Amino acid sequence: MTAKKKRSSPESASKKKTRAKGRPPSPSEAVSPPAAAKAAKTAPSKASALDAAARVLSESGQPMSCPELIEQMAAKGYWTSPKGKTPSSTLYAAIAREVKLKGAASRFIKTGPGRFAHRPDTKR
Repeated sequence: MTAKKKRSSPESASKKKTRAKGRPPSPSEAVSPPAAAKAAKTAPSKASALDAAARVLSESGQPMSCPELIEQMAAKGYWTSPKGKTPSSTLYAAIAREVKLKGAASRFIKTGPGRFAHRPDTKR
């Protein structure tokens, strides 16, 4: 026989959502949205793997495979994998998705099996 869940009354649910007037705000309540947005603007943003790959390909001027791209991105300090097991597979999927979705507006072109180059007509 299974145990039945105890239902809470509507009053208890509304009490949980409101904060008591005398209680100090929790850490999530203490940071206002404008302050959080201001902190995000001042912190330097890291380039995404796609941005770093586009930069490496535009600098090299030749097609590369994803393992080569990952190696070059790490060597130049543009991007490193955050403890991922298969960063080259993830990068391949992201580049292929951009090529498929954006078409001619994509930053990448596929030159062969597993090899990508920077699209020459984009200025990124």
